Amino acid sequence: MKRILITTTALIGLAGTASAQDKVLNVLDWGGAYGASHAVAFNKPFEEQTGIKVIVADADNPATPIKAMVEAGNVTADVASVEHADAIRMCDEGLLERIDPAMLAKGAGGEDAMDDFIEGTIGECFVATDVFATVLAYDESRYPDAKPDKLSDFFDLATFPGKRGMRKGAKVNLEMALLADGVAPADVYATLGTPEGVDRAFAKLDTIKDQIVWWDAGSQPPQLLADGEVVMTIAYNGRIFNAAVEENKPFKIVWDGQVYEFEGWVIPKGAPNLENAKQYVAWTTAPEPLARAAEQISYGPPRKSSQPLVGMFKDGKTEMAPNLPTTEANLTNALSTDVEFWVDRDGELNERFNAWLAN
Repeated sequence: MKRILITTTALIGLAGTASAQDKVLNVLDWGGAYGASHAVAFNKPFEEQTGIKVIVADADNPATPIKAMVEAGNVTADVASVEHADAIRMCDEGLLERIDPAMLAKGAGGEDAMDDFIEGTIGECFVATDVFATVLAYDESRYPDAKPDKLSDFFDLATFPGKRGMRKGAKVNLEMALLADGVAPADVYATLGTPEGVDRAFAKLDTIKDQIVWWDAGSQPPQLLADGEVVMTIAYNGRIFNAAVEENKPFKIVWDGQVYEFEGWVIPKGAPNLENAKQYVAWTTAPEPLARAAEQISYGPPRKSSQPLVGMFKDGKTEMAPNLPTTEANLTNALSTDVEFWVDRDGELNERFNAWLAN
């Protein structure tokens, strides 16, 4: 919370110094490698093409200061990067401007934006900028012969003995348990919406419960693998990619059964530079900028026509396509997170999860 307050104050200060300028845009972002990818793919070329100065401030979760700004009637951010679930919640609460899909750029082949974006990546107040995934990952050096190649292998202690890493929480774990138990992606949430389906998911988790090492932060799974505390783990795809490519770790991703989610832009209600904000959202979510972003960080573009435009990673030698959640081959048996389901069921399912964990 302390960092959020600091960065929000910084944003207010920056906005104050730029208030006299006609061509300015205040963006609230996440910082780190993610924010750096936006600087290269979005902000610098947008400034060069439009003459609009992009002023960026970072927050641990930009949704928190956005809510505070709007409710206080002191909005200084024009655009913010948030998770899809937060966008839906804030839109429902009237904290965000509506975004007309007609303002978005056409696809690389001239197709309408609504036909080009992956289903679910455009909302009433939200336009996705990337797709990230929770995946199965393992240390290849531990498997000289047969290697895990499907999600069900995570639950196969006989063929692949050893400790497993999982995030401590119901979300994603329950979906993956059902996928590994043979439930088709299209049926996962219908199944999980029944008492029998919930029981089935926990029964599957029971089969490996005594072998699970629980983690809380996204930085932990690669470290668990590196330290040999687990032989395979559920992890965020970007963390495993960075460890493998930039740190040369022998880690591999199994894309079967990946559960993917979206992040993207929202415009706070009362944004001081509303027209600039709309221009920025439309410009940065065109096919080419989204492809450039996917070359900086291993999150897939939410547009279908962006995918073929993605080239090499910023190291100049790693082809990005095989490392993205949105590559067609990686979408086999993939599941898109149902945000609305978790908005409705998060409390009760986590209560059940915590009770299960304690037994």
